[in-house]
Amino acid sequence: MKFCSSCGKDVVLQIPDGDNRQRYVCQHCDTIHYQNPNIVAGCIAEHEGKILLCKRAIDPQLGKWTLPAGFMENKETVMQGAAREAMEEAHAAILDMQLFSVISIPHISQVYMMYRGTLLDGFAEAGEESEAVGLYHEEDIPWQDMAFPVVIESLKLYFEDVKNGEFRTHYGDIVKHDDMRLQFTRY
Repeated sequence: MKFCSSCGKDVVLQIPDGDNRQRYVCQHCDTIHYQNPNIVAGCIAEHEGKILLCKRAIDPQLGKWTLPAGFMENKETVMQGAAREAMEEAHAAILDMQLFSVISIPHISQVYMMYRGTLLDGFAEAGEESEAVGLYHEEDIPWQDMAFPVVIESLKLYFEDVKNGEFRTHYGDIVKHDDMRLQFTRY
């Protein structure tokens, strides 16, 4: 950040009085610019034992498969954001949405909040951000072509719950180590 969004003057990176982290601060109007994690809202949409996946038509991870998900917009709830993303990416309406997982990814300052629900009438077609969509049984999922580690972990949790015959809400973190290795920790 170089300029204050309130007055347009230069900002400096410093620890404000009473704080313990560096923030961008405008020394002209005293605005402190807090930067917080982004919330990604998405869903695991099921129809007759199959899961809806979208093949990405945009970067990052162009051409890879993912669950319908994306950044929340202002003035919407997380559930509304997840439903909107399913509609935008797959023209899919999701029924009976329930919170499924909350996974923090601190090294990219994101929190994924995934819901699970039923795909209305089993209908989906590629939206503007998707090359293709498909419904997949667990054994048919293109695991080697999945876009994001958080999607892989979410699907693993989902299929474990299916096998156990009971769904619960999952919590976890994906942490990047110094050797660039990602580690998923469940809570």
